[in-house]
Amino acid sequence: MTQTLAWPQLSGRVARLPAPVVALGAFAAARCAGIAVLAAVARRTGQDTSALLGASWDARWYKAIAAHGYGRTLHFGPEVTHSDLAFFPLYPGLIRAVTTVLPVSGGAAGLLVAWLAAALAAYGIFAIGAHLFDRRTATLLVLLWGLLPHSVVLSMAYTEPVLTACAAWSLYALLTGRWLWAGALAALAGLSRPNGFAVAAAVIVVAAFATVRGRGSRRALLAALLAPTGWCAYVLWVGRRKGDLLGGYFGVQDGWGSRFDLGLASLRFTRHMLLDGERFVFPMTLVIVAAAVVLYALLIADRAPLALLAYSGVLLLIVLGGSGFFESKARFLLPAFPLLIPLARALARTAKTRPWHATVVVAALAGLSFGYGAYLVAVARIPL
Repeated sequence: MTQTLAWPQLSGRVARLPAPVVALGAFAAARCAGIAVLAAVARRTGQDTSALLGASWDARWYKAIAAHGYGRTLHFGPEVTHSDLAFFPLYPGLIRAVTTVLPVSGGAAGLLVAWLAAALAAYGIFAIGAHLFDRRTATLLVLLWGLLPHSVVLSMAYTEPVLTACAAWSLYALLTGRWLWAGALAALAGLSRPNGFAVAAAVIVVAAFATVRGRGSRRALLAALLAPTGWCAYVLWVGRRKGDLLGGYFGVQDGWGSRFDLGLASLRFTRHMLLDGERFVFPMTLVIVAAAVVLYALLIADRAPLALLAYSGVLLLIVLGGSGFFESKARFLLPAFPLLIPLARALARTAKTRPWHATVVVAALAGLSFGYGAYLVAVARIPL
């Protein structure tokens, strides 16, 4: 009887908290639990948790750029050349700024920036959910984002949190008619990652649609012009540095094996994976990408706002049509949080009528997220 009465009391206390606090608290709890599981696995396998979070794979490149600037190139063969020019400058620039102000290492600064950016992103995702739907759906949208199979990356020294923070608030600005904010944040998103151009694409598409419908304005035009400047500026800077203004950056990406080939390389790898077998990470990636396609179809069926459809659609197109590290495709989808809206709405309805059913679903997702995240970072030993 005591337990039965405790649930309404707890629910009532939570309801009295500011809505964003509940959402950010749920997100922080999810990510802290994920780190705890990773730490337990790392301890069991004789590894250092802080090193796994702050110095794994791409994190080492970002730390080096922050400390020494651009100029590092590794040659692995005649057709495989890894240059640090493939990495956009916003995140290493923020790391450099933090190490200049605070007495911390590059790894610690990278984690600090990533964690703060993840919190800002979660707040922006909540703001979009609350604007379009209600507090419950918005909170679950944030929680689902924090419980994705690859959400361990949100706790690492990677750029996805920075991109998602810029994207979420740019999209919120679009949805609320703040054109210049949308354009400026899209420009920052374009400086964070190659697929950050998806934010600019959303701004341009929405501005063009508003103009066609006769609802355009000078601010909408300025936002459309401003949005791609960050991405274009870095691509042109790399091109000038490589002696090929328009093709230099894409040559750098080609050295990493990353190019847009309409998905031919991904189809060949999928055939190899299905016929010859591969490590667990690869079929898991295939399932995640397939699920993303289904979720995008549901987002279209739900008649989501054009800004969210354009942004998610471009991110999904880049993942489907790009070659390179197949196992990284799931990570590239982390910023595509609008794909989770159909799930959040369905889960919100379930939570209202059958709360224990919703609890079981969230618990299952948490188990998958924490277990798979620890496996990815501490066991699989494969590029993220």
